[in-house]
Amino acid sequence: MNGQWSKEKAWEWYNSHPWIRGCNFMPSDCANRIDMWQEYDFEKHFATAEAEIALAESIGFNSVRVILEFEVWEQDHDGFMSRLDQYLSMFYKHGITTMMVLANDCSVPKQYWKPAKLGPQTYDVGYHGGRKFSPHGGHNELSYHLLDDPATAERYYEFVREIITVYAHDERVIIWNIFNEPGNNRADLSMRHMEKFFEIGREINPDQPLCADTFCDFYSEGSIIGQRALELSDIVSFHSYNSYTENIDLIEQIRLTGRPALDTEWLHRIQNNDVETIYPLLYANKIGAYNWGFVLGKYQTHEPWNGIWEKMDAGQDFDVTKWQHDLFRPSHRPYNPKEIKLIEYYNKKADERFAQGLDSKLFGL
Repeated sequence: MNGQWSKEKAWEWYNSHPWIRGCNFMPSDCANRIDMWQEYDFEKHFATAEAEIALAESIGFNSVRVILEFEVWEQDHDGFMSRLDQYLSMFYKHGITTMMVLANDCSVPKQYWKPAKLGPQTYDVGYHGGRKFSPHGGHNELSYHLLDDPATAERYYEFVREIITVYAHDERVIIWNIFNEPGNNRADLSMRHMEKFFEIGREINPDQPLCADTFCDFYSEGSIIGQRALELSDIVSFHSYNSYTENIDLIEQIRLTGRPALDTEWLHRIQNNDVETIYPLLYANKIGAYNWGFVLGKYQTHEPWNGIWEKMDAGQDFDVTKWQHDLFRPSHRPYNPKEIKLIEYYNKKADERFAQGLDSKLFGL
């Protein structure tokens, strides 16, 4: 497979944008991604989303990362496409671009998996992600993905093809995140599908770069799918919920690729991955920053992963008085006002740096 952007083209694209920063976004009154993308209660969720995006704009965020939902597209194609476009327009009205995620390996084993059912969505109170049994602990089996069904995989390819084709030259879309965490709980089962998605993307040749997440916490140096994701990506997308020191080591590894990078999932206060240390570090290195979560809601990602509780049961010590993710309370007041002031400070500095033309001098080959 060819078509990967040269390092020179990747940096030219990257330095044509101010520092990319924002959050992984879902309206706080949505129990899951089906809730976000389906017709049921859409107007209510959309109104919630716009109020929260206005809040994101007010602190200087300029992008969001959203995970699309194939099953909603499959069951309500025209409605899904219309609602997706409404979201993109609303985000952009507030000066916010969108990084779209097309597939996701963060799932559960087949016996616990349930197909999407449109309509009212249930959730469990007091659990990360609103689910008692989640991908973040409680099992050691390989997870299931819809792509494991050959007939569904063909439809999924059409989903990927249509979404990229429709928005290939749309300035509202900034990056294509081909695959979220390929290999998470699935080893290399998604390899051929990830490669197929990249193949489709290269055929369409969008204006935006393509990437799949690599350098995740669960990747070892011998991770085949992680290395393949890196080989195929125009820019490096990685996830790190680790400490300041560990992030420095990780950034040193990323610099060896010679490509620009984005930390597309960060903020895990319980593991000392916090705003005060990580946000300035990402700013200083002009590494894109998408923290997980925004306003605390039904998805409850302020709660610890189930795996954190399991480690505590085994004798490890964590400070679970802290929120794991999210920046704002349901009232739209900050979880910690000092965090928001720091975020605003570096966002302003980033825009000033970009306006002065410093990025092309400080960052690149």
